[in-house]
Amino acid sequence: MDAVILAAGLGTRLRPHTLTTPKPLLLVQGRPILDWIIGALPKSVDRLFVVTHYLREQVAAYLTSQQRITNATEAFQESPKGTGHALQCCLPMLKSDHVLVLNGDDLFGAKDIAALARGGPGILCHPVDEPEKFGIIFERPDGTIEKLVEKPRILGTHLANTGAYLFPLEVLRQPLALSPRGEYEITDFVNMAISKGSVRAVRASFWHPIGTQEAWDMAQGLSLAICEN
Repeated sequence: MDAVILAAGLGTRLRPHTLTTPKPLLLVQGRPILDWIIGALPKSVDRLFVVTHYLREQVAAYLTSQQRITNATEAFQESPKGTGHALQCCLPMLKSDHVLVLNGDDLFGAKDIAALARGGPGILCHPVDEPEKFGIIFERPDGTIEKLVEKPRILGTHLANTGAYLFPLEVLRQPLALSPRGEYEITDFVNMAISKGSVRAVRASFWHPIGTQEAWDMAQGLSLAICEN
């Protein structure tokens, strides 16, 4: 199976640290975030593509030196045009019927990623108490996804999109339209997948997004054995 890790972002919320180090290479317990993510990939992944842009040389150097997966390739996003466009940068190289796609700045549980990779199209989701800060998944009675809504103004505990997906390759081959903010969004691929058939909401037992200094600091004290295969 092919996997794609999106690692092209600027990491502005973690400046000044990201002025000299790309966010996926920031250290958590002595290892780059990207290394933890690769370590959580299931054995079924035999080809990895990492999308780069900001400080790309550092990410490329890490990929060359890492020994977790033999077939790892950089996919350069020349212009930052959104997460959907980042994924499209890999299209000429993708071959598997389904493609595992992960954000490059979150920590995931290995068993959760394996469960996502085993089935049909799906999104890894996790309960959150502040839904207005996340993309929120709404389910049908049968447990499949009805829709994904970005940062809805609702209260209570809801299922958040963790940024881990299993897409059919045929969906990723479809053209995207520019969003109102002038980018090509990965959420449009999600909506296409939903329109074409069932998309699973796969519950995560562990998820730690690293979007702030506080979250990064907290990661240093977490038990991360769950992130390893």
